[in-house]
Amino acid sequence: MFKTPKIGLSLSGGAARGLAHIGVLKALEEKSIPIHMISGTSAGALVGAYYAKERNVTALEEIVLGMDWKQLARLVDMNLKSPWKGFIQGQKVKDFLISLIGDIKFKDLEIPFAVVTTDIETMEELIIKEGSVIEAVRASISMPGIFTPVRWHNKFLIDGGVVNPIPVDVVRSMGADMVIASNTIGLAQQRKGKQHSRRETEAKLNFYIGNTRLSVLKKRINNLALYDKDKIKILDDLFNIAKSKIYALRGEAEAKAPNIFDVMTQSIHAMEYKLSKLALEPADIIINPDISHIGTFEFHRAEESISQGYKATHIVLPKLQKKIRCSRLIPMIRLPYSHGKHR
Repeated sequence: MFKTPKIGLSLSGGAARGLAHIGVLKALEEKSIPIHMISGTSAGALVGAYYAKERNVTALEEIVLGMDWKQLARLVDMNLKSPWKGFIQGQKVKDFLISLIGDIKFKDLEIPFAVVTTDIETMEELIIKEGSVIEAVRASISMPGIFTPVRWHNKFLIDGGVVNPIPVDVVRSMGADMVIASNTIGLAQQRKGKQHSRRETEAKLNFYIGNTRLSVLKKRINNLALYDKDKIKILDDLFNIAKSKIYALRGEAEAKAPNIFDVMTQSIHAMEYKLSKLALEPADIIINPDISHIGTFEFHRAEESISQGYKATHIVLPKLQKKIRCSRLIPMIRLPYSHGKHR
């Protein structure tokens, strides 16, 4: 039987580097490459959820480029009662996700979508394809030790990247004949990226400020931030005092030493980097944006991340288009593929 292949897109984790997925989708859209199903882990789950609902990457790009990422930091609601479960409670992040994506169910999405999470008790992969999209994404972005785990029925879930950083096998099991993998897993290198001037940044913000949806989103963030404003101020003051005392005792060189978040996130990414090599093997097309120089939480470098995703996709487009043309001329034979637990 001759047919047009069903194309699946697998989006990796990567925190701020995961914004490169937006550039990947932008390039695929421009060349009218159809996406029939998506799987995502962590940052890939967030980008994938938005695209699966809207089928409009331009709107997402405008929101991301127009976002004041310093303002977004206000959404950090510290978990003071039980910090051993995670430093960040995550309720405000969840509210932000609702503002961005909407409180929708998987069945309401335009494109079939699967989110990869990890069961903290068994350390097994748990794939979510039904129920609340927001709960699934919130679980998938929950870096262990930083975010508190998410309760899903009788389980507690964390970042899917711990077990499956690039869920190629997941989208294959959803019925994809051809899989495109967008890989934004990378260890942070020495910061050499060119910094944009403050004037350039402000100009971009002013350009996008007229976007109604973005304005509503910013207002929502401000409202959410008011609840813990005093608490965050106190924590900031205490942190700065403690930091000053430590640096005074140990010298200025200590200021450049990695903090606990750097250590935890780099450790996680190192593990994901090794796992990703195996996960990528079944992919037909692999897109590797050059984003290893972008830090885990450097969301303010969104434009650079997106640009790198766009460039990397154009490099593989000739190969991808050739594969699609050839697949229309030969019978599509899909081999059985083993995959993780589904819910």
